[in-house]
Amino acid sequence: MRALSFRVDNRASYGIELADGVHEASVGFRERYKDLRAVLDGGALGDLAGEVEAAGIDPSRIEYLPTIPNPDKVICVGVNYRPHIEEMGREVPEYPVLFVRFSGSLVGHGQPLVHPGVSGQYDFEGEIAVVIGQRARRVSREQALGVVAGYVPFMDGSVRDWQRHTIQFTAGKNFARSGAVGPCLVTPDELGDLAELGVETRLNGETMQSGRLDELVFDLPYLIEYITTFTELLPGDIVATGTPGGVGAARNPPVWLCSGDRLEVDLGEAGCLVNTVQSNAPA
Repeated sequence: MRALSFRVDNRASYGIELADGVHEASVGFRERYKDLRAVLDGGALGDLAGEVEAAGIDPSRIEYLPTIPNPDKVICVGVNYRPHIEEMGREVPEYPVLFVRFSGSLVGHGQPLVHPGVSGQYDFEGEIAVVIGQRARRVSREQALGVVAGYVPFMDGSVRDWQRHTIQFTAGKNFARSGAVGPCLVTPDELGDLAELGVETRLNGETMQSGRLDELVFDLPYLIEYITTFTELLPGDIVATGTPGGVGAARNPPVWLCSGDRLEVDLGEAGCLVNTVQSNAPA
């Protein structure tokens, strides 16, 4: 299943993506579950495919929202691919490097990323992210993948100079609309061997990054075990697993995102997130 959140006819909604278009959840289903996060919280994702309108909507009519527009938590993992660790001149961490993103820092597929304006060091980080499907507290690595509802492309846009103001990444990772997630939550049954699930980041058609889940320093089961030891993951929470080597900051000369750039984060069978960059709009 490929579940998504979107806006159509000036109202927010959700549904599934099929070959003939986007099928909105039925009125009755939406009355029971107001959004995709509520579907997950109610344990009803498996019912969604049988509770959609028969007629598909042309994707050109919808505005993609972040796959989960209102997550309780977005937890990101830093320096988790060895090539990225090397290019950034860091040591392999003993424990996962974690930081959070606010939901307002993310846009959906096809929506413009907003250049921060106050910095010329706006960088790209394509990632594989997971959406949590059930409450998870102190989950063992053996059970960890069982709490995952699906996989989704993620763009962890980073404002590098602000990221480096202190040892905490928060400021550089949370400029409004600087990151993206989407287009769809793709359930594991739609995918092949998860170890082979890869991410490729393309900037204006040129491949900049490439990596696979099996290349992580801290794999997904360990990350879920580690995170759920100190906090409860809730349905709809997003965990972004880290970015491969090839980021703009590590290139010589550096490659920074500019207005008009087109960015693609391609997870193959798990979908391709596409966004363009626009100039910073005044507040």
